[in-house]
Amino acid sequence: MLVKIKRIDKTLPLPKYESAGAAALDLYARVRTEIPPKSIGKIPSNLIVLTPPGHVFIVVPRSSTPKRKGLSIPQGLGIIDRDYSGPDDEIAMHFYNFTDEVVVVERGERIAQGFCLPVDRIEWEETEQLDNPTRGGFGSTGY
Repeated sequence: MLVKIKRIDKTLPLPKYESAGAAALDLYARVRTEIPPKSIGKIPSNLIVLTPPGHVFIVVPRSSTPKRKGLSIPQGLGIIDRDYSGPDDEIAMHFYNFTDEVVVVERGERIAQGFCLPVDRIEWEETEQLDNPTRGGFGSTGY
């Protein structure tokens, strides 16, 4: 899939797959960022991405980020809509520092991953009743 991308700082590399079996591209921090304890910090990714029609670009932390850095994405993942691709629409990666220390992310550090997924737009068909039985809520299929 061919995807248009703009780097803010061309001295940093383009995102790339780190192995032949990798499902996502590693994303780099554009600037050195300090995130205070128990706070949310915003790390610029250096990228503006024009996601292909019918797709969404998803940003998630690298699997090592929580253990190695003490950071997690507060909302779990970032959804980058196709129309978020204007000249100043650099993707920002939000991270929560769950440690008791300041966490430093260095410029050029691989901190997150991104990938494209196809998406369908839905239309609602409103009804007064759905025929499936009630399951009971969280944990209703067992622990």
